[in-house]
Amino acid sequence: MASLRDLGLSEYEARAYRALLDAGPTTAKELSRASDVPMGRIYDVLSSLETHNLARSQSASRPKKYVAVEPETALNRLLEDKLSDLEEQAEQYEGIVDDLTDELDAAEPVEEGFWTAAVGREESTDLLVERLDAADDRIVMVAGDSSAQFDIGDVGDLVAQHLESALDRGVAVSLLMSPDLVETLPPSVGERYTETFADHPEFAVRTAEGLQGTFNLIDDVEVCVEVPNPLNPGEAFAMIDMKDPEFAAGVREKFAPRWESAEPLSFGD
Repeated sequence: MASLRDLGLSEYEARAYRALLDAGPTTAKELSRASDVPMGRIYDVLSSLETHNLARSQSASRPKKYVAVEPETALNRLLEDKLSDLEEQAEQYEGIVDDLTDELDAAEPVEEGFWTAAVGREESTDLLVERLDAADDRIVMVAGDSSAQFDIGDVGDLVAQHLESALDRGVAVSLLMSPDLVETLPPSVGERYTETFADHPEFAVRTAEGLQGTFNLIDDVEVCVEVPNPLNPGEAFAMIDMKDPEFAAGVREKFAPRWESAEPLSFGD
């Protein structure tokens, strides 16, 4: 159940404000009895409510009387204060992330080979976009006859978003596709890639016959291989990620001549 405490008030402040709403203009002593806030705390509580602009006082009366600000106005003020606090916290966290990113990036990279795997559609997608986000220099995407990365659903949209982010930070993206895959793409996929990437100087797409499987080469040191679902080739069953510069160099060596001989493609064609 929602509570005024969820918006930053203390238990005593919440009690006092509710009691003020019911009592109308009242003295601190009367409010203490009505709200069960101890008399030794009631003045501090009322001062805090006034600071939050949730209550007003009539100084001319003796003893001083207090009245609650209307609930809609009071709640909006609490919301504004909360949003302001959250914005300030977000800026602090962003600064921490920036500092830690510089600090952690300064560490020497581990050259030893490492591989991991994710099984399942969501897990495979999470691993793929994680590795796309890790790219610093170049992403090479090779897609054979079918690929979950370019489907009509959420996965294709998500991959497109992360590729756009990569391009925005200066990463070059090269996409090599099977002509058969291009022909089976829904029109919406072509439209999405045309609108987002067609005119970007760091994005290039070509087609080549005889491509087998789907993989991503990241910064020439890491390979992400999509394992299709045998019951539904358009859906990823698993994703295997291998961070091995030697293996990646071999993949790059095989890719280069295929790219050079491939035909440039515009999704709008």
